[in-house]
Amino acid sequence: MKRRVTYITAADAEFDPSKQAILSKDTLSIRGLDAAKEERFTFTQTELPAELLDSLRNTLELHIRWSTERNYDSVAPFLARTSPGLHVYHVSSDNETSGEDTDRICPLVQKLFGDDIKCISQEESFSQSPNAVESSQPTQFHHNLPSIDRFVAFLRSILCDLTDIQCADSISHVSLADSIAIDYDTTADTITLSTFWSQPHSETAWTEDIGIIGSNGKVEVGILSNEKSIDPEDLTLGGYLAVVGQDSKLKPTLFSFPSRHHVFPDHAKYISAFETPTGLHPTMKISISPSALIQPSAPIGTTCALHTYMTLPSTIFADKYQLSTKDSLFLESHNLKGLRAVSGETDLEAPDWVLPAWGSNLLIEIATPAENQAVQDSSWDVTIPLHLRYLKPTESGHQSTSIPWPIVFWACSAEDTEMGINPFDRVDLGYDTLFPPKTYFYHLHPESDGALMQEIHVPVLRADTEGGRLFGNATSQVELGTVAAISIGFTWVLWKLVSTLGSSPKDSSDAKKKK
Repeated sequence: MKRRVTYITAADAEFDPSKQAILSKDTLSIRGLDAAKEERFTFTQTELPAELLDSLRNTLELHIRWSTERNYDSVAPFLARTSPGLHVYHVSSDNETSGEDTDRICPLVQKLFGDDIKCISQEESFSQSPNAVESSQPTQFHHNLPSIDRFVAFLRSILCDLTDIQCADSISHVSLADSIAIDYDTTADTITLSTFWSQPHSETAWTEDIGIIGSNGKVEVGILSNEKSIDPEDLTLGGYLAVVGQDSKLKPTLFSFPSRHHVFPDHAKYISAFETPTGLHPTMKISISPSALIQPSAPIGTTCALHTYMTLPSTIFADKYQLSTKDSLFLESHNLKGLRAVSGETDLEAPDWVLPAWGSNLLIEIATPAENQAVQDSSWDVTIPLHLRYLKPTESGHQSTSIPWPIVFWACSAEDTEMGINPFDRVDLGYDTLFPPKTYFYHLHPESDGALMQEIHVPVLRADTEGGRLFGNATSQVELGTVAAISIGFTWVLWKLVSTLGSSPKDSSDAKKKK
């Protein structure tokens, strides 16, 4: 097993290695370090439970991403963003032949994150990726997941002895993380778990002891800060590195590497909200600050465009035909360039309770103002028309559905097909595979004091009526009313046919004589 711990301090932060990072023979003691932190564990298959490996049989790749609903600050080099919730991306191996093996992924996801996750089987609940470039088509799944306590309990059960209180306490801090990533690749024969905290989880900053792992384990620690880069596509980090149990002192370092993910200045923000009243056809409005509308200083030879990537649960959907229109008046009225990719449930008529799949993803290109076009009210408003599905009746006559905030970014693509090596690279995010391999993403900052979730109250039929009405529930009233209307209409048509056929020829001739 390998463990890599990376602390990222502010560029102007004071750091005293002799007091805040004390390296001994088998331990690195961190004291009062104010920094963002990523912790990455790499396991070989021999170090994992047999039950877990059996769930991954006939799996070529599995990528699990989770992001908190809290708003947090991205810190380079950990800049990749996903919408809040649980994202699962799966690629089956070529020798998969039976449906029995495809159903192993949903039980695994439920075991790790919760039995209430709406995952029936991979075939039914996952959606196909819209990317046609890949030889092996990945499938994807999403679920709104505010807490990962179930996953933390699973980690504790496989990594900590029952009597190891220090291990259990350390694992419990995973529940306070801003994001986690799990990657399994059969070619590498490893599983990696990456956990990111944008800030310390206690008021005393990071105060912990990082020790060696057995006789074969390796523990690498970096205490770094961001430095100014020469090339626009690069990130530069400087600070100290150490291998616990091997090095006798911290080693100074300074290195640069290409990064596919970058970030705008702090004032380049966006806000997502639904226009009111929402009704059954809500409109999502994304308000973008003027500084975020300026094309980033990307490498020479790249083509840039502003995009939003939306993750919608099955309760709400976008009309792909409406957003794919070539009608310039419609697109201009919403400040859109058009729909670039869509996957998942796009049925325009189906109610929510008949859909087995999780929902849908959309990649939409956003129009930016022309040079002579002023930005009104200090923001550029983009509107995206959406539609609510019919939901099951409730006693209250209302249901609530939660929609994650979309992410907004500039994508700058180059013709080159290769991206340089980045030790902190984060891929398989859903949207990155929709662009050429060498694409740089410049992320805007979501501006919210609360959760990055939007809640809509949906009117539905009442399951139980009040006041002792004629029928026991509103659904029965609708059904009986429909049957009554059809019966009356059918009777009227039948009566007309019978009356016409029953009229005699004599009556017809008499009628003609009278004329």
